[in-house]
Amino acid sequence: MMTTTNKKSWLTLLLMSITMIILAACGNTADEGKDEATKGTDDAPAEETYTIDHAMGSTEITGTPEKVVILTNEGTEALLSMGVTPVGAVQSWAGDPWYEHIKEDMKDVQVVGTESDVNIEAIAKLQPDLIIGNKLRQEKVYEQLNKIAPTVFTETLKGEWQENFKVYAKALNLEEEGNKVIDEFENRITEIKEAAGDKVNQDVQVVRFMAGTTRIYYKDSFSGVILEKLGFSRPSALEELFSDDPENLFAREVGKEVIPQMDGDLLFYFTYTTPEDQGATKTEEEWTKDPLWQNLEVVKEGKAYKVDDSIWNTAGGVIAANLLLDDIETKLSE
Repeated sequence: MMTTTNKKSWLTLLLMSITMIILAACGNTADEGKDEATKGTDDAPAEETYTIDHAMGSTEITGTPEKVVILTNEGTEALLSMGVTPVGAVQSWAGDPWYEHIKEDMKDVQVVGTESDVNIEAIAKLQPDLIIGNKLRQEKVYEQLNKIAPTVFTETLKGEWQENFKVYAKALNLEEEGNKVIDEFENRITEIKEAAGDKVNQDVQVVRFMAGTTRIYYKDSFSGVILEKLGFSRPSALEELFSDDPENLFAREVGKEVIPQMDGDLLFYFTYTTPEDQGATKTEEEWTKDPLWQNLEVVKEGKAYKVDDSIWNTAGGVIAANLLLDDIETKLSE
């Protein structure tokens, strides 16, 4: 027969056992909840790391950059065309501070100097994930930039915007989007050529007026590359003019004695002015009012067109390239 003391001991043991079972069950439930909560984190793939070969070497980038600083005008247009708004960008060569054709997309972007004089301190404050620049413009500050964030440089500028564009797209981890932008541009070239027919079989001249200086632009310039893609030819007089240095087919500074060599079927001219210096406007007036200019057949026939310097030369990017095509389409339809 069980005594009172034994009964109490047995009840105590029973209660302790039940308590331990309940606590163990609670613990298992908590662990399961914890496992479920962390399951997504454990299973999430690590961010992709990719390597970009560029003008200054190779750079590793992890994940798709979200805070990008761009240090060329053409690069700014490349980013915008792929749906990327930079956190910082160099000021446009003309505009306050952006070209008219991109200013609406650049409202909240921080100015970080100019292509020729970038502001290292301003860039560092933005804490970017990626910096994109150009060896021709910023080689001297590459190491400083690379200490702030992974930095990728293209080699040169001039008419090379499509080659540079490919580097930008890779650096941004947006090659697919970049290919679409280039394909659309090339398709426009094809469509314009087909619609124009024999109209592209014309000699074209491209002239730029600056303060105290006049240039003829040739095949390796921004406009020159596009005109050649469209199938336009250049007057034979230019071959002689550029024969002094066949490796440099970008541009030549010329005097008024060269005006007779500027004749062609079409002539496009543009003037580079800034708010601080309107000297280029004076140069334009002096040249276009000169009897030699007035005597050009292309001028007499009303085929000398003034176009926007930012679009035809200074901006140098894909957005400007498409606007240049707009100009060509309009002029060919007249």
